[in-house]
Amino acid sequence: MKKPFITLTSDFGVQSQGTGIMEAVALEINPDAHTIHLMHGLPDFDLFYAARTMETVAFMPVGFHVCVVDPGVGTKRKPIIIETGRGDFLIGPDNGVLIPATRFLGGIKKAAEITNKKYMRQPVSPIFHGRDIFTPAAAYLSKGIGIEKFGKNINPKNLAKAPYEEAVVKEDKISAKIISINKFGSLHLNIMQKEWDKFNVGFGNIVILKFKNQSIGMPHAITFGDIEKGKPLIMKDDYGRIEIAINQGSFAKKYSLKIGDNISIKK
Repeated sequence: MKKPFITLTSDFGVQSQGTGIMEAVALEINPDAHTIHLMHGLPDFDLFYAARTMETVAFMPVGFHVCVVDPGVGTKRKPIIIETGRGDFLIGPDNGVLIPATRFLGGIKKAAEITNKKYMRQPVSPIFHGRDIFTPAAAYLSKGIGIEKFGKNINPKNLAKAPYEEAVVKEDKISAKIISINKFGSLHLNIMQKEWDKFNVGFGNIVILKFKNQSIGMPHAITFGDIEKGKPLIMKDDYGRIEIAINQGSFAKKYSLKIGDNISIKK
């Protein structure tokens, strides 16, 4: 039998003891679980980057995935579990951060609010639900406890909206948004690769980007090295979306762009 797979993601920072404590909580409840730390260096309170990161669990084994980017911790926002079509369970706050991942995981099969204190670590801290609610829920789920045991069902339509929707793709134009910027200054957009394929831009062809009253042309490339050093390109990224970059440079820094900014792309 395969070991159940649990991932932990947060904006705590890599030097926070909270990351190790969450792992310990998971293993105390289910010593047979295989627990990994996906990302803990997320920008503080940034739901865009966190949601984008949670999308990448689609490249992992089916599992139980915790996200603790939770500016509303301890308030009326709900702690939730989402069961996906692929079979994963996403656990975190009802602030929209889990929704984009479901688009890569077969949609939402079921959602529930976590209210059953039996499956929480006691006493529950009003400011550390990652330790006391979310990670225990993931661990108990990994032991085979059904989602229905944690609390009442939630109609998926009543969940908080995602921080970003999918880009509007037309025949000759895409209206997109920056959803994350990596350490190299490359932009990742809310354009799924399957939608980009419909846009039908051949490799080597030029597209025009417009943002902040600027207009820039760049080629559609396969990889960074296809383009001269210091030049911009647009390509498929490594996690199912579209990336804008400068070969060995920072596109975000050069053009003073940030997460949430709008970009239009024309053929």
